[in-house]
Amino acid sequence: MQAVLDGVTVATSDDVIECGGYLYFPQGAVKADCLRKSPKTDKDRECPHGVQFYDVVVDGNVHARNAWSYESPRPSMAHVGGRFGFWEDVRVN
Repeated sequence: MQAVLDGVTVATSDDVIECGGYLYFPQGAVKADCLRKSPKTDKDRECPHGVQFYDVVVDGNVHARNAWSYESPRPSMAHVGGRFGFWEDVRVN
């Protein structure tokens, strides 16, 4: 599977996990230079799984909060902890 933004592959892996309608890529499958931590909002801080959103940056174009990862997931989400999900402008197929 691939996560593609503006024609650039930002993640690729055969080890993708589906959870809650989203696909989660292993950390090592994501191009780290395409991610930039987004400031946490109050709503982010309320998340019981310790969500951290990331801006996805491709060719200088910033797509705010288009990726996320759970830093301290509860047991029900432990299987996606440390993995990255994508949405909005990022196409996953």
